[in-house]
Amino acid sequence: MSSVDTSLPDELSSSVSDTETDDQLSKDVIFELLKNRRRREVLTYLLEADETVTLGELAEQIAAWENDTSVNALSSDQRKRVYVALYQTHLPKMDDAGIVEYDQDRGLISLSDNADLLMMYLDTDAHRQDRWDRWYAGLSIVGGVLIAAALLGVPGLTALPTLALAGGVVLAFFALSLAHAVTNREHERTVDGKLSRID
Repeated sequence: MSSVDTSLPDELSSSVSDTETDDQLSKDVIFELLKNRRRREVLTYLLEADETVTLGELAEQIAAWENDTSVNALSSDQRKRVYVALYQTHLPKMDDAGIVEYDQDRGLISLSDNADLLMMYLDTDAHRQDRWDRWYAGLSIVGGVLIAAALLGVPGLTALPTLALAGGVVLAFFALSLAHAVTNREHERTVDGKLSRID
């Protein structure tokens, strides 16, 4: 299963060149980079690895994802097809845009500072770790268990009125929601600030 490469149009190529001095990306370039599945997979792998990786291991993992198999089960053709596409096209393009740092001679790749502009559009495991649903679920379980235990007369909790305990759970939800709202606002402000400087 191969991925069709989409080159940057001339006007977007010039935008990428301009970003080398500005260290910023236009929205058009961001979406152009993310339009290609292999480039999204590069970002996903680098984000989850959280370190510098070699071109060989990157190509192997992407080939495994594309062929729905394990790295050990890949054929040499499957590895080579992805390796060549990354080496010749995708990684140089991402490096020019300032999304990755690509040392072509040594075959080393890492995320650059501009990569966070694209990460918000990816549904990766590392990005999912920031989701607040786990906190809300955990608070619901703890609150439910405490209230149920108080109603059943578990020693230690019977001294607390059930209404006061329920009020404490509500306050905890309010505090969590407030923290969630502040975090989201700071993240939006950071991303909007970076994008506004290039519009």
